[in-house]
Amino acid sequence: MEKRMVLAIALSLAVLLIWSFIMPKQQNVGVQDVTTKEPLLNKQNTTLSASVIQSTKPETESLVKFEQSNLMVTFYENLAALKEVTFKNYGNHSLPLKYGLLLNDPTLVFKKSQISQDSISFIAVNADKRVTKRFKFHNSNYTMSLEINIQNLSSSPLKLEVPLLLGIMDFSSKNSQARYQDLTLAMQDKTTHIGIQKNTQLSGVKFLGVRDQYFAAIIEPDVENASGFVNTLNKQESEIGLNVQTENVPTGGQIGHSYRIYIGPQDVGILNSINPAWSALVHYGTFDIISQVLLQALGFLYKIVHNWGLAIVLLSILVYLMLYPLSIKQMRSMKEMQVLQPKVEELRKIYKDNPQRMNKEIMGLYKEHKVNPLGGCLPLLLQMPIFFALYNALMRSIVLKGARFLWIKDLSEPDRLIILPKSLPILGSDLNILPIIMAIGMFVQQKISSASASGASAEQQKIMLIVMPVMFGLIFYRMPSGLVLYWFVNSMLMLAFQLRMNRAK
Repeated sequence: MEKRMVLAIALSLAVLLIWSFIMPKQQNVGVQDVTTKEPLLNKQNTTLSASVIQSTKPETESLVKFEQSNLMVTFYENLAALKEVTFKNYGNHSLPLKYGLLLNDPTLVFKKSQISQDSISFIAVNADKRVTKRFKFHNSNYTMSLEINIQNLSSSPLKLEVPLLLGIMDFSSKNSQARYQDLTLAMQDKTTHIGIQKNTQLSGVKFLGVRDQYFAAIIEPDVENASGFVNTLNKQESEIGLNVQTENVPTGGQIGHSYRIYIGPQDVGILNSINPAWSALVHYGTFDIISQVLLQALGFLYKIVHNWGLAIVLLSILVYLMLYPLSIKQMRSMKEMQVLQPKVEELRKIYKDNPQRMNKEIMGLYKEHKVNPLGGCLPLLLQMPIFFALYNALMRSIVLKGARFLWIKDLSEPDRLIILPKSLPILGSDLNILPIIMAIGMFVQQKISSASASGASAEQQKIMLIVMPVMFGLIFYRMPSGLVLYWFVNSMLMLAFQLRMNRAK
């Protein structure tokens, strides 16, 4: 029964492997010089909204860069909109926002106006209005404020409703970050996480946030009753933004709005220090609560040992000790099952032509000896929510990005001990040694645990002896090395426990 449960778990884990395997590898976006002339739109992409298409003419435009100690922001000058943000403290990783913070008005063509140590301004003037956009950066915590001022230059009142885009998100299969992207919507009474692939109108918005695997962009307007939107532009992209209420501007008058913005890592500590409500953006799916607890425990252990790899090792030991009483129960159940196995095999032979009677007699035998055939599965069942929670946490945890341990250069990536000159089937061009060592450990553990098996059970265990380590080795091969390290330590602890139990016989 336990072998079937382990196989079911392995197949569940295989789903994660297949999903990770079919997604393309992450690409780092390079930073270009200020003088670069770059096409703003792919000519084949003709399905973008008309406002964006017209506002990007001519086809090439200068990029303007604004740099501080922790980040570099690249702007499209004529749009006064973000192209991407590069984070210096995180290996120059870039968050592409594609027309981030764009005023969706095709009549506006901006020019850089002023630039200082902590701010940059753009101005656009057309026949009826003058628009100023001022970005003020706060170097210490990845926040900025955006101030928009619109002055009526015409001889009659203006009725204004200009959407502000947070950005255009690419959810195509070619984008390695697509599966990590979602939208966080905060309203007066609740915060939800929704997809970006459908047209959606949002009301009562307190703030909006979008994210990829490690980084996020959040925008909070200065009004209470803002509305938001998700508009699909084509089968690959959606624009996400805010609508401020319609306003009438008298001749010679002006209006202004400000927005509080965060563009930075998905770090709960940083977000809590700025605005605790923003930390709701950091979400780990179905097992979010478990993921949050595990990350807090991991952070506590890191403060003690000052190494994320050692912290993961200690976390694995801690979880194992918590489940230790159940592990003892599991081992005892397995031993009792093995003792009863000859009698079970005898009942199978006697009632081989009557499956219902056979099952009834076997269950009666278990009941007589007070053996629960499912008793050995409980520790595994309890481990799985922890495993999936840790998987999601480590896949998104910015603190592990670039963290080293032994030969592992990045605990958020496969360990990549050796880069092969040629790509191999299944393994690819990276030789990840930790999953292989883990599979060998599993083989040894199962070899020891199946030594006393007999009959049909022995034949099944001989098959599983090979199948399970190979399957788990393949499943874990491309997973984050931090997750493999956790499971490897857990497997070694189970092996040590198995050896101890065998010596105690």
